[in-house]
Amino acid sequence: MDSVGMYGLCGCTAKSKMKCDSRWEIPASETAPTSAYSSPARSLGDTGITPLSPSHIVNDADTNVSEQQTFLVVVAIDFGTTSSGYAYSFTKEPECIHVMRRWEGGDPGVSNQKTPTTILLTPERKFHSFGYAARDFYHDLDPNEAKQWLYLEKFKMKLHTTGDLTMDTDLTAANGKKVKALEIFAYALQYFKEQALKELSDQGGSEFENSDVRWVITVPAIWKQPAKQFMRQAAYQAGLASPENAEQLIIALEPEAASIYCRKLRLHQMIELSSKAAVNGYSSGDTVGAGFAQAKEHIRRNRQSRTFLVENVIGEIWSELEEGDKYVVVDSGGGTVDLTVHQIRLPEGHLKELYKATGGPYGSLGVDYEFEKLLCKIFGEDFIEQFKIKRPAAWVDLMIAFESRKRAAAPDRTNPLNITLPFSFIDYYKKFRGHSVEHALRKSNVDFVKWSSQGMLRMSPDAMNALFKPTIDSIIEHLRDLFQKPEVSTVKFLFLVGGFAEAPLLQQAVQAAFGDKCRIIIPQDVGLTILKGAVLFGLDPAVIKVRRSPLTYGVGVLNRYVEGKHPPEKLLVKDGTRWCTDVFDKFISADQSVALGELVKRSYTPAKPSQLVIVINIYSSECDDVSFITDPGVKKCGTLRLDLTGTSGTAVPARREIQTLMQFGDTEIKATAVDIATAKSVKVGIDFLNY
Repeated sequence: MDSVGMYGLCGCTAKSKMKCDSRWEIPASETAPTSAYSSPARSLGDTGITPLSPSHIVNDADTNVSEQQTFLVVVAIDFGTTSSGYAYSFTKEPECIHVMRRWEGGDPGVSNQKTPTTILLTPERKFHSFGYAARDFYHDLDPNEAKQWLYLEKFKMKLHTTGDLTMDTDLTAANGKKVKALEIFAYALQYFKEQALKELSDQGGSEFENSDVRWVITVPAIWKQPAKQFMRQAAYQAGLASPENAEQLIIALEPEAASIYCRKLRLHQMIELSSKAAVNGYSSGDTVGAGFAQAKEHIRRNRQSRTFLVENVIGEIWSELEEGDKYVVVDSGGGTVDLTVHQIRLPEGHLKELYKATGGPYGSLGVDYEFEKLLCKIFGEDFIEQFKIKRPAAWVDLMIAFESRKRAAAPDRTNPLNITLPFSFIDYYKKFRGHSVEHALRKSNVDFVKWSSQGMLRMSPDAMNALFKPTIDSIIEHLRDLFQKPEVSTVKFLFLVGGFAEAPLLQQAVQAAFGDKCRIIIPQDVGLTILKGAVLFGLDPAVIKVRRSPLTYGVGVLNRYVEGKHPPEKLLVKDGTRWCTDVFDKFISADQSVALGELVKRSYTPAKPSQLVIVINIYSSECDDVSFITDPGVKKCGTLRLDLTGTSGTAVPARREIQTLMQFGDTEIKATAVDIATAKSVKVGIDFLNY
């Protein structure tokens, strides 16, 4: 049987199953690793994946049965770049979402419904504290002692920026020492697990077991599979779930969670920036910042219970939406900005993703980075680098002082913003340079930052706004590109969510650029939107019915060589048969619409009946049009591992067929497999971290 043309994926609707069946033979040596661009047919004597003649196909009904586990409570952890928190809902009371207990500590002018994503390890590298407790303890340490402690903040971005993420990836603490990223993420998740279980036990009056909880962890939608798998591994290490009970943990995509919550909004729970009439009692004559401040004050006054009621039905905002209407969710957080486009499907209010999630590292950290660049310009990069290493706790203090002033930036502000410099900064600078901080400011020619005799940097509003500009410009540019896409041309609403959405400068920029194209809406308590949506997602993971694949995925196979069609350098002659090597067998295309539960089927057979492990390399590309695994932009991204131990019956057929079913419509790529001859399940693993 000629396999050419067998691997094009059929077009499908939400109701149809994806039945794209191909069968390939895997030689024993396929278990040997190959480099990303080497030919699987030629490396290490490997004969490649060759066609297997057709045989019995198992019905989907036989293979797609998953046991529904019941949980008493759903706990969602919003693991953010700058701040984190958890919320929960009892499955018997899904309309009540409880946000975690108030945290100890906190900063003036900063709402502390969540806690900073900061972690402190002892000099012996043992977990000490998290959040405000970690920050305050570190701040109070003697400077010489502080150098021995490992303090980490804003470390989540490492998972996005590391191209070759593995289980051994390191993070750098404030004192310059390296520590394993997996350990830090596991410590943080374990901390949230303990806090949540303690709160649940206190509330219920009896001990709450981890097995009663379905956990949800939020990640940016633009994260690639390795980062999602890394987060899952950290959760396993923290004891939230286990590989044997993987269903206990769901990975939720941040803008999807926000979208799910936004469907439930009542009119009094949102602020419409583009409103001409009064909304929630605020008229558009109020400045954006003022209206938002009033809304936040309203929330603070009503925050005693920490319990949010959500509508069982779709919220009032959707009363204006019709079947097929589209909206954009812009999730602007500390590290990344994530954009997703959804279409509403009535009457249930299910959601369909219309365009693959896009975004980039344009979070509020970009503003911090610009501030650091400004300090380098004034005081010298060499000094700033030394100060961070020699006085790490004082550097943290300086950035905390900046954070609170950053939140006071607004388009219509006229009075300057004062940032207190720690005494050790002033003192260390004098020792380092031999002259004063004031002298440095005079000499630097940075005329919009002055020195105040109270020991402060005095920044003009224009100077602060300039720090926001590169990040906000990137967000607006990215949104403009998105609005050019035909799928996004008739959007009705734009929801601005995430911690950075509180910034009046960002609100004004989005309103100015897109206010004439759609209605721009900010949920009240915008920093908790993702957290509350993640709880709703944990209660009903099937609410998003159709997603888009961010990449093209496939494997390398051998096809019959066709003269004139295949390149001569791909010709391989084996046992008198002419094969074309390195052919890309496509599972799914980039931006292809894929419904929840749709399956891509492939069948594989071991080259020898005695073979117990099959390892198949998975390749990916951002392009849709891929012919060979050696094409530009095609990367080896993971492995599919089939473990055949324990599946053999008494009579093993000469050619065993292992049918693999892959699911691309969920937040993570999943796979199951069955040995056709024995009807036994085959252990299958998709690994994007260790390949």
